[in-house]
Amino acid sequence: MAAARAFYSSVVGWDTRDASTTELTYTVFIAGNDPVSALMALPEEATRMGATPRWMGYVDVDNADATAERIKRLGGAVHVPPTDSNIGRISVVADPQTAVLGLVEGLKTDSSQAGGLDQPGHVGWHELLAADWAKAFGCYADLFGWQKVDTESGPLDAYQLFSAGGQTIGGIFTKRPVEPIPYWLFYFNVGDIDAVTERVRRGGGQVFEGPFAVPEGSWIVRCIDPQGAVFALQGKRSRDAIAKDAAPEVGWSAEWNGISSRGKLTTEPRK
Repeated sequence: MAAARAFYSSVVGWDTRDASTTELTYTVFIAGNDPVSALMALPEEATRMGATPRWMGYVDVDNADATAERIKRLGGAVHVPPTDSNIGRISVVADPQTAVLGLVEGLKTDSSQAGGLDQPGHVGWHELLAADWAKAFGCYADLFGWQKVDTESGPLDAYQLFSAGGQTIGGIFTKRPVEPIPYWLFYFNVGDIDAVTERVRRGGGQVFEGPFAVPEGSWIVRCIDPQGAVFALQGKRSRDAIAKDAAPEVGWSAEWNGISSRGKLTTEPRK
C-alpha cells in the first residue's frame, strides 16, 4: 500500500487521508478538496481466488442486496456478498462477461463525482472492454438504467457511449484479442500528459499505449502501475510535443492503433 500510495500521489498529484478502522487499513485519495478514490490491500481471500492488483469501480445503488441478486439472475457472479463496510453496504460482483465491479449502497463519503468529470485528479472517463459490447450494454442498462449516447454521425458500432444521470460518462466496446479478460478501465484527469507519463516511468510503471489524441483536444495514455494494475490518463500536450510525435487523432474507439472512426463510478485500487 505504501508503494501504491507514493506512486499515485506522484503521478496524478493526489493528496491522501487516512481513513483506517481497527479492522481495515484504508487510504483516501484527495483531488483538491474532493475525495475521489481510495486504496486498500488486496484481501487474502481474493488473492487465493487468483485476483491481482487492480482498480475497481463502484456503482451507487439503492439496494445492494437486490442488485447483487439481479446480477446472479442475469448470469453474473457475486464474489463478495453484500456487506456493511467503512464506505457503505458493498458487494463485489462480476457481470455475465466476468468484468469485475463493486456495488455500494448508502455511500458514506463525499466521493460522488457528478459535475466533476472535467476536474483535475477526478475520473473523467469509464471504459468497459467487454467480450461482446452489445450484450454488455444491455446488461448494464437493465441493471442501472444507463442510456446509449449517439454521436452526431449516429451510433458507433465499435464504441458505444453511455450516460448516467444525464451525463455522458464512458464507453463500451468489444475488447481486442490482446486483452485476456473483460475489465473496466478508468481514465484520470491530469495536466501535461507528457510530464505525467514521465512520472509513470520514473515511478516504475509502464506506458503501453499512447499518447493518442481524442476529441476536444485531449490526449490519452494507457498504463500499468508497478504492481500490475491497469489505468489510463487523459490530459493536454504542448505544441512542441504534438509536433514531435505528429500522432493522429483516434477518437474514443476500440482501435488505438491510429486508424479509427471518431466518435464517469467511485474507484479504488486494491494492492
